[in-house]
Amino acid sequence: MKKAIKGNHAVSHGVRLSKVGVISAYPITPQTTIVEALSEMCAGGELDARFIKVESEHSAMAALIGAATAGVRTFTATSGNGLLLMHEVLHWTAGARLPIVMATVNRAVSGVWNIWAEQTDSLAQRDTGWIQIFCESSQELLDGVIMAYKLAEKVMLPVMIAYDAFFLSHTTEIVDIPDQEPVDRFIPPYVPPVSLSFDNPRMFGGFFATDYFYEHRYTLQLAAQEALAYYPEVCREFTRDFGRTYDLIETYRTEDAEIILVTAGAITSVSRIAVDQMQGRGVRVGLMKLRLFRPVPVDCWRKALEKATKVVVIDRNLSVGLGGIFASEIRSVLYGSAHRPPIYSVIAGLGGRDVTPEDVEGILNHVIAQDKPSDAPLFWGLKK
Repeated sequence: MKKAIKGNHAVSHGVRLSKVGVISAYPITPQTTIVEALSEMCAGGELDARFIKVESEHSAMAALIGAATAGVRTFTATSGNGLLLMHEVLHWTAGARLPIVMATVNRAVSGVWNIWAEQTDSLAQRDTGWIQIFCESSQELLDGVIMAYKLAEKVMLPVMIAYDAFFLSHTTEIVDIPDQEPVDRFIPPYVPPVSLSFDNPRMFGGFFATDYFYEHRYTLQLAAQEALAYYPEVCREFTRDFGRTYDLIETYRTEDAEIILVTAGAITSVSRIAVDQMQGRGVRVGLMKLRLFRPVPVDCWRKALEKATKVVVIDRNLSVGLGGIFASEIRSVLYGSAHRPPIYSVIAGLGGRDVTPEDVEGILNHVIAQDKPSDAPLFWGLKK
């Protein structure tokens, strides 16, 4: 069934189709309409799930830790400062190997108050052990939630679905909502390898002294590498069952490109327009869209950028004192590569500032005119 819905409601339908058993959330703009729709689905009988209302985002994740430990498929959603409040229990969730799925509607964090799009909130959690997947469209959100459960429950790690506030969360698009039966085949009922049970008592969340903690962290790294290997298989199975194609990254017109633009999230859509316009003028430019960010698909990024003479990374995020987070990660990945093109780091769109195709063309023209990148990032579109 095709229906015009907002990005947040695409997430809600993905959760419904995944037959989640426990939802816990605290409302925060701009994710609130995700869980509002889910609460209505629970109340109306569309979704047979327990909806737990809590007093904070920290408690929301803590409640899901209990439910997931008992062997139930779980979900929550948050944004901005709410995600930061979860930070402690995000580490716990990954360390406990719980396959919780969370939608993070990327919103600027405070300082000064701002509720609009910026990716710094989820990127600030990149070392917690959560798998992170960045989405560009409402269809990708619905599909991404379903695939996230298949991935999480295979490798026993939590998954964060990240996307831009308002540009995607509150924008209406046509979304193909699949029937329940094929989703049930794609993700059967969750059967945890171990769970809390009166019939088979176990201890969970125990104390690890120095003789085992190091090895425990190593198993997290192995699980992340397993996720990296397994996710393309999840994507292929999804294409087989639903006809839509996804992968670790997405490339656009990169076959003969000398300059490759790297984006994540909603800026990708306007960047395609700019690439088409510049290709029409004979400029050999292409696009690489980041999707899976943790774990980092090192070989995939290197292969996609191996022929570029310049790489331009537009970051809707900021690591204060360094620059764009994606640009920094790409530099790190390419450092060990035989081909190391110069990385041009561009900051744009912070706090929901609009980034247009004309902005992207301006960025690319600026890079074309430069012999080498500056040590400092370029802050595009600052008001004079």
